Amino acid sequence: MGDVERDVEDVAGGAGGAAGDERLRRWRLVLGGDGADGTGCALGGRDAAMDGALASLYGGGRAGQERGQRRTAGLGASAPSVARWLGDIRTYFPSSVVQVMQRDAIDRLGLSALLLEPEMLEAVEADVHLVGTLLSLNKAMPETTKDTARAVVRKVVEDLEKRLATRTRATLTGALDRSARVSRPRHHDIDWNRTIAANLKNYLPEYGTVVPERLIGYGRASQAVKKDVILCIDQSGSMAASVVYASVFGAVLASMRSISTRLVVFDTSVVDLTDQLDDPVEVLFGTQLGGGTDINRALAYCQAHIARPADTVVVLISDLYEGGIRDEMLKRVAAMKASGVQFVTLLALSDEGAPAYDHEHAAALGALGAPAFACTPDLFPEVMAAAIERRPLPIPDDKA
Repeated sequence: MGDVERDVEDVAGGAGGAAGDERLRRWRLVLGGDGADGTGCALGGRDAAMDGALASLYGGGRAGQERGQRRTAGLGASAPSVARWLGDIRTYFPSSVVQVMQRDAIDRLGLSALLLEPEMLEAVEADVHLVGTLLSLNKAMPETTKDTARAVVRKVVEDLEKRLATRTRATLTGALDRSARVSRPRHHDIDWNRTIAANLKNYLPEYGTVVPERLIGYGRASQAVKKDVILCIDQSGSMAASVVYASVFGAVLASMRSISTRLVVFDTSVVDLTDQLDDPVEVLFGTQLGGGTDINRALAYCQAHIARPADTVVVLISDLYEGGIRDEMLKRVAAMKASGVQFVTLLALSDEGAPAYDHEHAAALGALGAPAFACTPDLFPEVMAAAIERRPLPIPDDKA
């Protein structure tokens, strides 16, 4: 017996009261009111409107629809009806649910083309996935829509920067300071707390003092660049969310004087977007999602721009489906690591976890000391801090 049958029998037998009625209402909304739902629960008012919004999106695959029953509305290809539906779901569902329903509508009903109309863009709930869809439509976007699309993208980017920038700067500033510590600092550069802690074994009780045999300090404060960071981003269609997050992080890193940041995107060609890093929206519209993948060519470009290997961190963000020369790709990674470069491989930079990826290439990179793993945006500052300090990366348990 399924859960819905048990709930129905409980309510029919007088069990549950108001709680039982609420269970039937929820099952009715889930099952769609077809004759086979077994709830016998009628909807009205707001519940009926919610059911209609759900039916428009999810009705097509219901068994009841084949018998001419409910959940047959559909959205069709009408911009006005889709705009009304977008307004309805924003009225009846929380923002997180609205974003899921929008993605499902684009995937299930092929509504991407309607996003090329300004009035549609003004009605949607903007999120990272919507930005990815807009970027994939960028080349087909009419001039009348581009300003609206940029406004939508900018809103998402600004929200991400507010969420991520402060913590990223604080984490990396600390890492840069720690990486610059020297063993023979000048007097005003001594880190006294760490120096005392490191010399407690040299405490002289008769004098009530610690003899600091080993001084620990920071490198002299300066505006000089301490680390070079190269973000090398796969812009194939499956990497859309990663491209959005990486562009935002690239802009944050570029705003730090002690880090020199280069941002490179690639498919079968390589595009250097470093000169646009002051505006991540321009970076995003400089990408072209989709197409093939040539990781070897991208790494060759990055390798040619490494001037200080021991102070360089290269971050490859890719699902590793290589369309170029596999052996050459691996040789380049090995050569960079041998020269002192800190090499980080991220299968994704997103909240969704690891995408489909090439397990063979991931294993080969791991054997070279560059383990491949998916990284959430919240973990990325810690990954970068570890790379800057040349300590083990905080690899999640579910790594590749």
